[in-house]
Amino acid sequence: MGKQTPLYDKHVVMGAKMVDFGGWDMPLRYGSQIEEHHQVRKDAGMFDVSHMSVVDFTGTDTRQFLRKVFANNVDRLTTSGKALYTCMLKPDGTILDDLIVYFMDENWFRVVFNASTHDKDLAWVKEHAKPFNMEIIEPPNMAMIAVQGPNARAKVGAVFDEPIRSEIAGLAPFTAAHFGDLFISRTGYTGEDGFEIILPASQVNDVWRSLYGEGVKPIGLGARDSLRLEAGMNLYGSDMDETTSPLESGLGWTVAWEPEGRDFIGRAALEKIRNEGTTHKLVGLILEGKGVLRNHQKVIVKGQDGGEITSGGFSPTLGKSIAFARVTKDISGTCKVEVRGQQMVATVVKLPFVRNGKSVQ
Repeated sequence: MGKQTPLYDKHVVMGAKMVDFGGWDMPLRYGSQIEEHHQVRKDAGMFDVSHMSVVDFTGTDTRQFLRKVFANNVDRLTTSGKALYTCMLKPDGTILDDLIVYFMDENWFRVVFNASTHDKDLAWVKEHAKPFNMEIIEPPNMAMIAVQGPNARAKVGAVFDEPIRSEIAGLAPFTAAHFGDLFISRTGYTGEDGFEIILPASQVNDVWRSLYGEGVKPIGLGARDSLRLEAGMNLYGSDMDETTSPLESGLGWTVAWEPEGRDFIGRAALEKIRNEGTTHKLVGLILEGKGVLRNHQKVIVKGQDGGEITSGGFSPTLGKSIAFARVTKDISGTCKVEVRGQQMVATVVKLPFVRNGKSVQ
């Protein structure tokens, strides 16, 4: 048995199929994965993401430290609650993790790490924090719920009293507010509007129950993956890892090159890659025929090895199989993918596949 979130018993009672996910017992689905997917695209759904790691960086040197360890520049964060998506790199320019950092005040930045990278992330930041006047703190006994979908904002507002309701109603995208131990950000991993709610574990069952009472249905890991795939959002460990750089993972936009004097970890290696040019890029693929694109299937261009799929699956919104693929940089138009011994034609497209619940392809 793996680690359990504070909502584990709720998942079991609701009939979820539980699976191991990075050492955690998590719900894969509660019924139909496709119905759960459409629930988020058309209304609102909620995800237990309590396995994610919430870490607070506090102290007078915090901004200076984060300028060093993040590829994106936290100097862009000047308004309390504002969030920034970034990668944390190794000296060779490869990706240690991708994350969101929130600026609360000059002595407090909050970071949400991926669950699977918790141990190495903490070890990394603690090692590099030694020369800085700051503390790295994991708030104990916390839980996290993501509520996503076009009706998410109204339904989340309905479960909180004033003044929280008014505050989150006016919350801008990629911004957070906190009310004591309650932390609410207008962020997500589905391509839909919504919130991620961090709160004490002792309160999470009541909030889950209240959201369910407002018609927010629980959604499992299966639909979470198809939603993020349609939205063009990378998954750490599949589309990027310690063998790839942001420049070949569709994440060049997360690297802040200015000011030139900011010597973040991995900068020299990335500059070399940028100057010499990458050999591969991350693209979207749409399968033209019947079949399912899966991770690690080979991409073939003009009879030659053109790369491989990093994430693949069925898109309920498009009604077709889609994928991310890391391929040679000159690929365009169409290619072939080896699916169960057959070479099937796929169209190469720019990401994302879906925006605001509708196809952009």
